[in-house]
Amino acid sequence: MKIEKKHLAGIIIGLLAVVVGVYFLIRGDNLAYFIFVVSAIIIIIPFFSTFLIERGRQKELEERFLEFVRDLVENVKSGTPISKGIINLRTRDYGPLSPYVEKLANQISLGIPLTGALYTFAKETESSVISRAVNLISEAEKAGGQIDTILESVSKSVNQTEELKKERKSAIYNLIVQGYIIFMVFIVIMIVLEYKILPLTSELGGVDAGLSLSVKSFTAAQFALPIMVLLLVQSFFAGLVIGKIAEGSFKDGIKHSFILVALALLIKTGTSVFFG
Repeated sequence: MKIEKKHLAGIIIGLLAVVVGVYFLIRGDNLAYFIFVVSAIIIIIPFFSTFLIERGRQKELEERFLEFVRDLVENVKSGTPISKGIINLRTRDYGPLSPYVEKLANQISLGIPLTGALYTFAKETESSVISRAVNLISEAEKAGGQIDTILESVSKSVNQTEELKKERKSAIYNLIVQGYIIFMVFIVIMIVLEYKILPLTSELGGVDAGLSLSVKSFTAAQFALPIMVLLLVQSFFAGLVIGKIAEGSFKDGIKHSFILVALALLIKTGTSVFFG
Protein backbone atom coordinates (compact mmCIF):
# COMPACT_ATOMS: atom_id res chain seq x y z
CA MET A 1 0.00 0.00 0.00
CA LYS A 2 1.50 3.33 -1.06
CA ILE A 3 1.41 6.24 1.36
CA GLU A 4 -0.87 8.90 -0.15
CA LYS A 5 -1.76 12.45 0.86
CA LYS A 6 -4.92 11.32 2.62
CA HIS A 7 -2.85 8.88 4.70
CA LEU A 8 -0.45 11.65 5.73
CA ALA A 9 -3.36 13.98 6.51
CA GLY A 10 -4.93 11.32 8.74
CA ILE A 11 -1.63 10.74 10.55
CA ILE A 12 -1.08 14.47 11.16
CA ILE A 13 -4.64 15.09 12.42
CA GLY A 14 -4.46 11.94 14.56
CA LEU A 15 -1.16 13.03 16.15
CA LEU A 16 -2.58 16.47 16.90
CA ALA A 17 -5.48 14.72 18.65
CA VAL A 18 -2.95 12.67 20.63
CA VAL A 19 -1.33 15.90 21.87
CA VAL A 20 -4.74 17.08 23.09
CA GLY A 21 -5.25 13.71 24.75
CA VAL A 22 -1.91 13.97 26.56
CA TYR A 23 -3.03 17.33 27.98
CA PHE A 24 -6.16 15.74 29.47
CA LEU A 25 -4.13 12.73 30.65
CA ILE A 26 -1.81 15.02 32.63
CA ARG A 27 -4.91 16.55 34.21
CA GLY A 28 -6.09 13.05 35.15
CA ASP A 29 -9.23 13.33 33.06
CA ASN A 30 -10.74 10.12 31.64
CA LEU A 31 -11.57 12.08 28.49
CA ALA A 32 -7.93 11.49 27.48
CA TYR A 33 -8.58 7.81 26.70
CA PHE A 34 -11.59 8.67 24.56
CA ILE A 35 -9.48 11.18 22.62
CA PHE A 36 -6.70 8.60 22.16
CA VAL A 37 -9.23 6.17 20.67
CA VAL A 38 -10.59 8.86 18.33
CA SER A 39 -7.05 9.78 17.24
CA ALA A 40 -6.23 6.13 16.49
CA ILE A 41 -9.40 5.81 14.41
CA ILE A 42 -8.56 9.01 12.51
CA ILE A 43 -5.11 7.61 11.67
CA ILE A 44 -6.45 4.21 10.59
CA ILE A 45 -9.49 5.36 8.57
CA PRO A 46 -7.52 6.54 5.45
CA PHE A 47 -5.68 3.19 5.28
CA PHE A 48 -8.92 1.34 5.93
CA SER A 49 -10.69 3.25 3.12
CA THR A 50 -7.83 2.36 0.75
CA PHE A 51 -8.25 -1.31 1.71
CA LEU A 52 -12.00 -1.14 1.01
CA ILE A 53 -11.43 0.58 -2.34
CA GLU A 54 -8.95 -2.12 -3.33
CA ARG A 55 -11.37 -4.90 -2.32
CA GLY A 56 -14.10 -3.23 -4.36
CA ARG A 57 -11.76 -2.92 -7.31
CA GLN A 58 -10.89 -6.62 -7.02
CA LYS A 59 -14.57 -7.58 -7.15
CA GLU A 60 -15.11 -5.34 -10.18
CA LEU A 61 -12.15 -7.03 -11.89
CA GLU A 62 -13.88 -10.39 -11.53
CA GLU A 63 -17.17 -9.00 -12.87
CA ARG A 64 -15.43 -7.41 -15.84
CA PHE A 65 -13.51 -10.62 -16.49
CA LEU A 66 -16.84 -12.35 -17.03
CA GLU A 67 -17.68 -9.74 -19.65
CA PHE A 68 -14.26 -10.25 -21.27
CA VAL A 69 -14.72 -14.03 -21.46
CA ARG A 70 -18.17 -13.63 -23.04
CA ASP A 71 -16.74 -11.36 -25.74
CA LEU A 72 -13.91 -13.83 -26.28
CA VAL A 73 -16.44 -16.67 -26.70
CA GLU A 74 -18.20 -14.72 -29.45
CA ASN A 75 -14.91 -14.15 -31.27
CA VAL A 76 -13.85 -17.79 -31.03
CA LYS A 77 -17.27 -19.06 -32.14
CA SER A 78 -16.99 -16.93 -35.29
CA GLY A 79 -13.85 -18.90 -36.22
CA THR A 80 -11.21 -16.53 -34.82
CA PRO A 81 -8.28 -18.18 -32.99
CA ILE A 82 -8.23 -17.42 -29.28
CA SER A 83 -4.95 -15.49 -29.56
CA LYS A 84 -6.33 -13.29 -32.33
CA GLY A 85 -9.58 -12.88 -30.41
CA ILE A 86 -7.71 -11.50 -27.38
CA ILE A 87 -5.84 -9.05 -29.60
CA ASN A 88 -9.14 -7.91 -31.13
CA LEU A 89 -10.52 -7.15 -27.66
CA ARG A 90 -7.63 -5.08 -26.34
CA THR A 91 -9.26 -1.77 -27.31
CA ARG A 92 -12.58 -2.50 -25.57
CA ASP A 93 -13.42 -0.87 -22.28
CA TYR A 94 -13.39 -3.33 -19.39
CA GLY A 95 -12.94 -0.76 -16.64
CA PRO A 96 -10.14 -1.67 -14.22
CA LEU A 97 -9.49 -4.88 -16.20
CA SER A 98 -8.61 -2.97 -19.41
CA PRO A 99 -4.89 -2.45 -18.63
CA TYR A 100 -4.48 -6.17 -17.94
CA VAL A 101 -6.30 -7.16 -21.16
CA GLU A 102 -4.17 -4.72 -23.15
CA LYS A 103 -0.97 -6.09 -21.65
CA LEU A 104 -2.14 -9.65 -22.35
CA ALA A 105 -2.82 -8.75 -26.00
CA ASN A 106 0.55 -6.99 -26.34
CA GLN A 107 2.40 -10.02 -24.96
CA ILE A 108 0.66 -12.28 -27.46
CA SER A 109 1.45 -9.82 -30.29
CA LEU A 110 5.12 -9.97 -29.33
CA GLY A 111 5.11 -13.74 -29.73
CA ILE A 112 4.86 -14.79 -26.10
CA PRO A 113 3.05 -18.16 -25.84
CA LEU A 114 -0.63 -17.87 -24.94
CA THR A 115 -0.30 -20.07 -21.84
CA GLY A 116 2.54 -17.98 -20.40
CA ALA A 117 0.74 -14.73 -21.16
CA LEU A 118 -2.46 -15.99 -19.52
CA TYR A 119 -0.64 -17.07 -16.36
CA THR A 120 1.01 -13.63 -16.15
CA PHE A 121 -2.43 -12.07 -16.63
CA ALA A 122 -3.91 -14.13 -13.78
CA LYS A 123 -0.96 -13.46 -11.47
CA GLU A 124 -1.11 -9.69 -11.93
CA THR A 125 -4.86 -9.48 -11.32
CA GLU A 126 -4.37 -11.39 -8.03
CA SER A 127 -7.83 -12.92 -8.30
CA SER A 128 -8.55 -16.54 -7.39
CA VAL A 129 -11.59 -16.58 -9.71
CA ILE A 130 -9.54 -15.38 -12.69
CA SER A 131 -6.71 -17.79 -11.84
CA ARG A 132 -9.06 -20.80 -11.88
CA ALA A 133 -10.58 -19.69 -15.18
CA VAL A 134 -7.16 -19.12 -16.76
CA ASN A 135 -6.01 -22.58 -15.68
CA LEU A 136 -9.01 -24.14 -17.46
CA ILE A 137 -8.44 -22.09 -20.61
CA SER A 138 -4.72 -22.92 -20.65
CA GLU A 139 -5.30 -26.64 -20.20
CA ALA A 140 -7.93 -26.65 -22.96
CA GLU A 141 -5.61 -24.77 -25.29
CA LYS A 142 -2.80 -27.26 -24.59
CA ALA A 143 -5.07 -30.26 -25.17
CA GLY A 144 -6.27 -28.82 -28.45
CA GLY A 145 -9.94 -29.35 -27.60
CA GLN A 146 -12.91 -27.27 -28.60
CA ILE A 147 -11.79 -24.00 -27.09
CA ASP A 148 -15.13 -22.27 -27.72
CA THR A 149 -16.93 -24.89 -25.62
CA ILE A 150 -14.37 -24.57 -22.84
CA LEU A 151 -14.61 -20.78 -22.87
CA GLU A 152 -18.38 -20.97 -22.70
CA SER A 153 -18.13 -23.33 -19.73
CA VAL A 154 -15.68 -20.97 -18.03
CA SER A 155 -18.08 -18.08 -18.63
CA LYS A 156 -20.95 -20.01 -17.08
CA SER A 157 -18.80 -21.07 -14.13
CA VAL A 158 -17.65 -17.53 -13.37
CA ASN A 159 -21.19 -16.22 -13.79
CA GLN A 160 -22.59 -18.85 -11.40
CA THR A 161 -19.88 -18.03 -8.85
CA GLU A 162 -20.74 -14.34 -8.93
CA GLU A 163 -24.48 -15.01 -8.75
CA LEU A 164 -24.03 -17.36 -5.77
CA LYS A 165 -22.00 -14.70 -3.95
CA LYS A 166 -24.71 -12.10 -4.50
CA GLU A 167 -27.50 -14.49 -3.49
CA ARG A 168 -25.66 -15.54 -0.33
CA LYS A 169 -24.98 -11.93 0.66
CA SER A 170 -28.62 -11.01 0.09
CA ALA A 171 -29.97 -14.08 1.89
CA ILE A 172 -27.97 -13.57 5.07
CA TYR A 173 -28.31 -9.78 5.28
CA ASN A 174 -30.64 -10.22 8.27
CA LEU A 175 -28.03 -12.39 9.99
CA ILE A 176 -25.45 -9.62 9.58
CA VAL A 177 -27.82 -7.08 11.13
CA GLN A 178 -28.57 -9.51 13.96
CA GLY A 179 -24.83 -9.99 14.51
CA TYR A 180 -24.37 -6.25 15.00
CA ILE A 181 -27.40 -5.99 17.28
CA ILE A 182 -26.22 -8.93 19.41
CA PHE A 183 -22.78 -7.33 19.74
CA MET A 184 -24.29 -3.99 20.81
CA VAL A 185 -26.35 -5.82 23.44
CA PHE A 186 -23.17 -7.55 24.60
CA ILE A 187 -21.43 -4.18 25.01
CA VAL A 188 -24.36 -2.80 27.02
CA ILE A 189 -24.28 -5.87 29.30
CA MET A 190 -20.54 -5.46 29.89
CA ILE A 191 -20.95 -1.75 30.70
CA VAL A 192 -23.84 -2.41 33.09
CA LEU A 193 -21.77 -5.17 34.69
CA GLU A 194 -18.77 -2.90 35.19
CA TYR A 195 -20.49 0.26 36.39
CA LYS A 196 -23.65 -1.01 38.10
CA ILE A 197 -23.31 -4.62 39.23
CA LEU A 198 -19.62 -4.94 40.18
CA PRO A 199 -19.66 -1.85 42.46
CA LEU A 200 -22.49 -3.51 44.42
CA THR A 201 -20.72 -6.85 44.75
CA SER A 202 -17.48 -5.16 45.78
CA GLU A 203 -19.22 -4.18 49.02
CA LEU A 204 -19.13 -7.87 49.99
CA GLY A 205 -15.36 -7.70 50.31
CA GLY A 206 -14.00 -8.75 53.67
CA VAL A 207 -17.27 -10.20 54.97
CA ASP A 208 -16.89 -13.32 57.10
CA ALA A 209 -19.84 -15.69 56.72
CA GLY A 210 -19.07 -17.50 60.00
CA LEU A 211 -17.99 -20.63 58.14
CA SER A 212 -14.32 -19.73 57.88
CA LEU A 213 -15.17 -18.32 54.46
CA SER A 214 -14.34 -14.77 53.58
CA VAL A 215 -14.64 -12.87 50.31
CA LYS A 216 -11.51 -11.10 49.20
CA SER A 217 -11.93 -7.37 48.84
CA PHE A 218 -11.84 -6.00 45.28
CA THR A 219 -12.87 -2.92 43.36
CA ALA A 220 -14.82 -2.60 40.14
CA ALA A 221 -11.86 -0.74 38.61
CA GLN A 222 -9.86 -3.97 38.75
CA PHE A 223 -12.21 -5.45 36.15
CA ALA A 224 -11.89 -2.54 33.71
CA LEU A 225 -8.94 -4.00 31.80
CA PRO A 226 -10.30 -7.61 31.57
CA ILE A 227 -13.64 -6.27 30.33
CA MET A 228 -11.88 -4.09 27.74
CA VAL A 229 -9.83 -7.07 26.52
CA LEU A 230 -12.98 -9.20 26.36
CA LEU A 231 -14.75 -6.55 24.27
CA LEU A 232 -11.83 -6.23 21.85
CA VAL A 233 -11.44 -9.98 21.37
CA GLN A 234 -15.18 -10.44 20.91
CA SER A 235 -15.48 -7.56 18.44
CA PHE A 236 -12.48 -8.63 16.34
CA PHE A 237 -13.50 -12.27 15.92
CA ALA A 238 -17.20 -11.45 15.57
CA GLY A 239 -16.30 -9.21 12.63
CA LEU A 240 -14.25 -11.95 10.97
CA VAL A 241 -17.12 -14.43 11.38
CA ILE A 242 -19.63 -11.95 9.92
CA GLY A 243 -17.37 -11.39 6.90
CA LYS A 244 -16.86 -15.11 6.38
CA ILE A 245 -20.59 -15.82 6.54
CA ALA A 246 -21.60 -12.85 4.40
CA GLU A 247 -18.99 -12.93 1.65
CA GLY A 248 -17.07 -16.16 2.14
CA SER A 249 -13.77 -14.52 3.01
CA PHE A 250 -12.05 -13.54 6.24
CA LYS A 251 -10.51 -10.61 4.34
CA ASP A 252 -13.99 -9.16 3.90
CA GLY A 253 -14.47 -9.65 7.62
CA ILE A 254 -11.69 -7.16 8.38
CA LYS A 255 -14.01 -4.23 7.67
CA HIS A 256 -16.60 -5.63 10.08
CA SER A 257 -13.89 -6.21 12.69
CA PHE A 258 -12.69 -2.63 12.34
CA ILE A 259 -16.22 -1.26 12.74
CA LEU A 260 -16.97 -3.42 15.78
CA VAL A 261 -13.62 -2.73 17.45
CA ALA A 262 -14.05 1.02 16.87
CA LEU A 263 -17.57 0.90 18.32
CA ALA A 264 -16.42 -1.09 21.34
CA LEU A 265 -13.56 1.32 22.08
CA LEU A 266 -15.64 4.46 21.56
CA ILE A 267 -18.51 3.23 23.73
CA LYS A 268 -16.23 1.85 26.46
CA THR A 269 -14.02 4.95 26.75
CA GLY A 270 -17.03 7.23 26.25
CA THR A 271 -18.92 5.69 29.16
CA SER A 272 -15.82 5.91 31.36
CA VAL A 273 -15.91 9.70 30.88
CA PHE A 274 -19.39 9.81 32.47
CA PHE A 275 -19.15 6.92 34.95
CA GLY A 276 -15.40 6.64 35.41
